[in-house]
Amino acid sequence: MVKLPTYDSLMNPLLGALRQLGGSGSVDEIYEKVAELEDIQEEILAKLHDPEKSNQTEVAYRLAWARTYLKKFGLLENSSRGVWSLTTRGRDIESVDPSEVVRTVRAVDKEHGPRKRSRASRSEQPSEEDIPEEEAEWKVRLHHILTKEIDPDTFERLAQRVLRESGFVSVEVTGRTGDGGIDGKGIARIHGLMSFHVIFQCKKYQGSVSPGEIRDFRGAMVGRADKGLFITTGTFTPAAVKEATRDGAPPIDLIDGDDLAEKLRELGLGIRVEMVEKVTIDDGWFKNL
Repeated sequence: MVKLPTYDSLMNPLLGALRQLGGSGSVDEIYEKVAELEDIQEEILAKLHDPEKSNQTEVAYRLAWARTYLKKFGLLENSSRGVWSLTTRGRDIESVDPSEVVRTVRAVDKEHGPRKRSRASRSEQPSEEDIPEEEAEWKVRLHHILTKEIDPDTFERLAQRVLRESGFVSVEVTGRTGDGGIDGKGIARIHGLMSFHVIFQCKKYQGSVSPGEIRDFRGAMVGRADKGLFITTGTFTPAAVKEATRDGAPPIDLIDGDDLAEKLRELGLGIRVEMVEKVTIDDGWFKNL
């Protein structure tokens, strides 16, 4: 039986992946590169951490822990756009002793109180302090709504609205059974100068989309559109991502559950972002009256 890699065993592969990516990469790029370097089997990559709460795979979850520890150890940093990069110290270190990283980080956490210490006490479940709690909560709620509370027809209409709000025109939902999984079509307009005919498929799903499903979708779209768009509430396995961009084959763009959540927030569709007002007193203003 093949075992899931622990978060600490992923630390050096994570550093190696970032080096091969040129020193920085998005969460998805890092995930795909680590899976490639470690030759992690598809069945392992397809395992979800908690299907009831999110579409995150167990490997992605443990990589998030590895990033958290390496950031606290001073080897990684991340931007507000979700891009992770090696620090100067990280670029100078070839490899780390995972046990030393864990020991050092936990010693620092211990100084900040027993709550952090207890959350980090289990070797496979370190704390997620670098993930904003509010953001995690809204994504969990949205995932539940999309996968449990709306039906497939409603999800197709949601996809249609997202495409329209994103600049597509002539967006239609077909949803015909026996049509190779094609759920709709539309025209993507690029700066009002060029356009591409796009066929899309919507999959309200909690698991990972396989490369076979990408191939089936491509077979249905060949000769009918310039590009394909596959939208799911789940995830795509690394093999599915490679299949979508395979050389010589019609390209298929992929939107997973996390991408969809961010797009809905960006477009303000069903999600409202509230800014907290901060009031500052200018003491000098009153003194100069």
